[in-house]
Amino acid sequence: MSQRGAGSEPATKRGSARWRRPDAIRLAAGLGGLAVAVVIEGWFGLLGGALAAYLLDVGLRRIEPPAARIRRLREAVDLPLAADLLAAAMRAGAPVDRSVLAVAEALDGPLAGRLARVGRTLLLGGGPAEAWSALDGVPGAERLASAALRSANSGAALAGALTRLADDLRADRATAAEASARRAGVLIVLPLGLCFLPAFILAGLVPVIVAVLGDVL
Repeated sequence: MSQRGAGSEPATKRGSARWRRPDAIRLAAGLGGLAVAVVIEGWFGLLGGALAAYLLDVGLRRIEPPAARIRRLREAVDLPLAADLLAAAMRAGAPVDRSVLAVAEALDGPLAGRLARVGRTLLLGGGPAEAWSALDGVPGAERLASAALRSANSGAALAGALTRLADDLRADRATAAEASARRAGVLIVLPLGLCFLPAFILAGLVPVIVAVLGDVL
């Protein structure tokens, strides 16, 4: 009884400390709403502050944390290599679960941990759908999981599908990089246009307007 109480006390303290930890996003949204209410004042200030706090809370929670974004991008970069390695291991005669575990040991990064969970689940007798669900959230991994499920259900060879998938993923990355480069070129032009527009108005339109008004008046 005493040992159970001693063991449960730190867990209770950790739980209460977690509940006492302030929500940084909610705090920032509340401060933003308070600033709006102070600036506007009155009933409109209260309504505007409440609306601003709500919109800030929703908007800030939709922003992806930098660590999560870096992890997601690294998983997407490693996925084609993982597919190639899986195909090579299966062509060498290794079963799917051993191939996945071997690739997980060969890779270094967040995708390795996900693949290790897939391999352990398959090795322990888990279903393919349950095992490959560990890759949920990795860009492009849904195609790998679909190919693995089709192979498990129909008995079709998986190595060829994985090789084609790796090529498709690399082609998609190249296309996305080209589109990003074109979009960056367009975005670079916008600030230049915003800088030249006031000069054009002041140097080109204002003298004409002043001259016309001078003739009219």
